[in-house]
Amino acid sequence: MMTDDRTTSPSAPTEAELTAVPASRRRAKPDIREIGGRKLRPATLMMGHGYDPALSEGSLKPPIFLTSTFTFESAAAGKRHFEGVTGLRPGGSEGLIYSRFNGPNQEIAEDRLALWEEADDALLFSSGMSAIATTLLALVQPGDVIVHSAPLYAATEGLIGRILGKFGVRWMDFPAGATAVEIGEVIESAKAKGRVAMIYLESPANPTNVLVDVEAVVAQRDFLFAEGADRPPIVIDNTFLGPLWHKPLAHGADLVVYSLTKYAGGHSDLVAGGALGRQALIDPIRMMRNTIGTILDPHSAWMLLRSLETLELRMSRAGENAAKVCAWLRDQPQVEKVVYLGFPSDARQQDIFDRHCTGAGSTFSLYLKGGETESFAFLDALRIAKLAVSLGGTETLASHPAAMTHLSVPAERKKALDIGDNMVRISIGCEDADDLIADFAQALKAVD
Repeated sequence: MMTDDRTTSPSAPTEAELTAVPASRRRAKPDIREIGGRKLRPATLMMGHGYDPALSEGSLKPPIFLTSTFTFESAAAGKRHFEGVTGLRPGGSEGLIYSRFNGPNQEIAEDRLALWEEADDALLFSSGMSAIATTLLALVQPGDVIVHSAPLYAATEGLIGRILGKFGVRWMDFPAGATAVEIGEVIESAKAKGRVAMIYLESPANPTNVLVDVEAVVAQRDFLFAEGADRPPIVIDNTFLGPLWHKPLAHGADLVVYSLTKYAGGHSDLVAGGALGRQALIDPIRMMRNTIGTILDPHSAWMLLRSLETLELRMSRAGENAAKVCAWLRDQPQVEKVVYLGFPSDARQQDIFDRHCTGAGSTFSLYLKGGETESFAFLDALRIAKLAVSLGGTETLASHPAAMTHLSVPAERKKALDIGDNMVRISIGCEDADDLIADFAQALKAVD
């Protein structure tokens, strides 16, 4: 959050005041958050929130601040800034110090990212996995137990099971579509094994596209743990649907993490991660980020600012395309099933979708009739859709989870989680939907 000379002053400066001091010492004009009693929406605020052109020689867009360090107004100011960075005073630095800690591009982007889910604060990281790793390192101690939904992104499972496992951290999981009773049983069992440091969710699950009942998790957590320091925070990876189609903080989650590489970045040209939520959790995560240096670089933060301006447009178009493509795919003879949130697999998934989601997203799992041979034939025949991992870009991407992103997952676990050789994960982009259908139609012929 911007807290230095670029922040809002108690009263708007006059034009004379703005021109009487150097640009580097001017104070920002107050941000406009409402007009005539109407609360402005994130899509509008993405165009200027947190930035005053008067602070940067009138530049309409924020410049890229490619500097490693920042000067202090005085020795006392430097001391105040370091009190925040070192944790002697909560809330982070009051000003800019060093680019491992903060920077104008990062702080403006963090302010805007927090708006989408009305979070207390947000942090940017060098990748989605660095956001997850920094969060876990900040909140988990040796001997703790992590409860998580399953499946998770393979690197996240590896981080929890293999890396943190070296330090005595244990885990227990429940299926993404578990009922409230099943969720409660797992949390209670974990509680008996040690301090439950965190309940970590991913919804919809990667790559099976199964939704987690966040509200049920919150209810079970609150039932089993009294309010206070020992109540484990609920952290959720919201990459597949957020921040447009799913807002977990509104359903009781405490912290949301993102691979901002995906929909937020949205052009397959940057790698970034984010964490946003309650201030009490953001503060220790910021401290850990300051220590291990996982902050996003200024140039990528500047690119992310550009992307946030069109987030709603891009995600809306991709979602509309996916609905049309999936409706066509499920009727094709080569297709076993399409796991898409717009076609809930059962009444429970329908109920979760109705309560939690405002859209079905644009990433789904396609199960072909056959196995790896048929899946590879389909993928190799694609002409418009690109054969690549990742998702949420302007272009359509297709991949084979069992042989790519989840290759390291043991065969038995992949089978239990329905990550089969006949599964293809598809992320629909912003192309013309009928052109995509034509591409999938010709590629399916290779499966026959």
